[in-house]
Amino acid sequence: MGGLSVTVIAMSETPQDPSGTTHQFQNFAAQATPDKSGPNVALIVGALVVLAIVAVAAVAIVMAV
Repeated sequence: MGGLSVTVIAMSETPQDPSGTTHQFQNFAAQATPDKSGPNVALIVGALVVLAIVAVAAVAIVMAV
């Protein structure tokens, strides 16, 4: 019958940090995300939608009276 062969590979003595080196992390942390400048478009559009709904409701109430 066939023989079974097993190879054992020794692990390295120094554990490797899976997240990278401290120097790499410091470079990543030093990169600041650029601040958004200008108006928040979603907020402006939302305010206009609410204003339009209030205006339509007010006109409907005035027309009903």
